Amino acid sequence: MGRDAVKEKINVVALTAAHLDDIVVVHLRAFPGFFLSSLGPRFLREFYAAFLVDGGAVALVAENEHGLVCGAVVGSISPEGFFRRLLMRRWWAFLYASMDAVLRNPAVSARLIRAVWYRGDAPGDQDRALLSSIAVDPAKQGTGIGKQLIKGWLAEVRKRGCPGSYLTTDATHNDATNAFYCINGWKLESCYETREGRKMNRYVFDW
Repeated sequence: MGRDAVKEKINVVALTAAHLDDIVVVHLRAFPGFFLSSLGPRFLREFYAAFLVDGGAVALVAENEHGLVCGAVVGSISPEGFFRRLLMRRWWAFLYASMDAVLRNPAVSARLIRAVWYRGDAPGDQDRALLSSIAVDPAKQGTGIGKQLIKGWLAEVRKRGCPGSYLTTDATHNDATNAFYCINGWKLESCYETREGRKMNRYVFDW
């Protein structure tokens, strides 16, 4: 399977509304059991749709030659302003989309609010862009799609004048992801622990 997938032609293109449903499916496959996935498809669709309507967003999709979505990467060149504007424009949509998850588990509300406001605990020394999420269909992982998405995203961020980028990811039980970022030129900048006790790594990529 992997050998055939390597030969497959992949195009990295800008995110459009037509991609949203397919991206949600890819995200759910890539991150089963993760918090955002637990909020359900409606919430994830709102999350990715938010990157369509903000001038600071950088959002790309990987398609095969038949137009099948294999992965996506989203982020913002102005993270703090992006999430503030997102809530001002679409707070009601996020509330509606997360209602089922909140009704199932009311305790999720506080974490949901923090997740929506979350901007990746930015390094304080530079005004870097935030890579919010990258997801690749598990059936296509290991074929270079993630690398193409990262490369395309960084190129667009640089074109927009940002001095660099940053991201956060789990520090434990996440060796493959951490190795992926290191191999692709990201540098481990610091480690910290979230309010929920998750140990996190913060990576930066500067030109």
